[in-house]
Amino acid sequence: MKILVLNCGSSSIKYQLLDMETESVLAIGKVERVGMEDAIFEYKGSGEKIKEIGTILDHTAGVRKVLKALTDPAHGVIKAPEEIAAVGHRVVHGGEAFVQSVIIDDEVKRTLRDLFDLAPLHNPANLTGILAAEAALPHAPGVAVFDTAFHATMPRKAFLYALPYVMYKRHKVRRYGFHGTSHKYVSQRAAAMLGRPLEEVNIITCHLGNGSSVAAVQGGKSVDTSMGFTPLAGLIMGTRSGDLDPGVIPYIMAREEIGISEVNSMLNKHSGMLGISGISSDMRQIEEEMEKGDQRAIETFEMMEYRLRKYIGAYTAALGRVDAIVFTGGIGENSPIFRKAVCENLGFLGVTFDEEANNCRGEEKIISGPDSKVAVMVIPTNEELMIARETAELVAAAK
Repeated sequence: MKILVLNCGSSSIKYQLLDMETESVLAIGKVERVGMEDAIFEYKGSGEKIKEIGTILDHTAGVRKVLKALTDPAHGVIKAPEEIAAVGHRVVHGGEAFVQSVIIDDEVKRTLRDLFDLAPLHNPANLTGILAAEAALPHAPGVAVFDTAFHATMPRKAFLYALPYVMYKRHKVRRYGFHGTSHKYVSQRAAAMLGRPLEEVNIITCHLGNGSSVAAVQGGKSVDTSMGFTPLAGLIMGTRSGDLDPGVIPYIMAREEIGISEVNSMLNKHSGMLGISGISSDMRQIEEEMEKGDQRAIETFEMMEYRLRKYIGAYTAALGRVDAIVFTGGIGENSPIFRKAVCENLGFLGVTFDEEANNCRGEEKIISGPDSKVAVMVIPTNEELMIARETAELVAAAK
């Protein structure tokens, strides 16, 4: 079975075609600047990487261009679009309506529209991608895989906020959590690396990148996570503030005489690593400036390590016992310096650290010492494979 995985933004399409018999990637690429005359199309299939610049009017045209590349006689990987058995769509927010992946029908699409207010930047684009795939591949069923669904197992004590209860009843204001597909994938891989059934292990998964979150995973189920009603809460991120006293917001609005849109932009686009350091939202540049002795870069790094360590401690208490800690995401997979800084401060958990094993980037590896009471792992995430697996499973069950 061949599955096309689509991750659509407002002006972008990221895609992979996977062969589920071998779980191998047949082709990968992206379309950027959709709707513009200088749209960028990238494709890597059976030959060299292709990059083209030209007009791509909308997402439907973008998906059709992807299909044309996939079936091209010279560099394509399939002979006809009909070889694609199904399309798996990344959808950011499922609210309380979708607690697991679903085959897309008219009712699902209507409900997705009702959820636009919960993720106004993402869900409309995700639905646009669904409609584009339906137009270009009418024979292939679509499956929606939600970032929030993995966290639907959180207990009420973890997801409710201490606001007037009517805010939850009327507006569904609660913790949802995100990066669920990533947390699910790496927790399954961690159990496999431990050689233990997923149902028997407690894991803290740390997805660290431009957007970052931590999850407490008990027996394969999320019981708490650092992101909340929006992806703004929790850890310090590339440009997002993470946790802060909510009283700061009206205080800054009054002092700076700014409105909701300006403060929202500040918290989401001008805070985090970028805001503290004044240098960059990229950990690689922060580390480069640290080596030069830049004090704000050093402080940014220390704050990020401290915030993550606090969450690991909190989730240890929530789980009662921790068998493994997983680093994933762009920073988690590729920053030995940051992993070392965190692990060296986890002695209270009985963590010992293998510095030689930690000297890796993008590899699946155990980096704790042989006598460590908690296994510490680096596991490259693979959200596309997780989406493809869930798509294939649902489509096969529906036959």
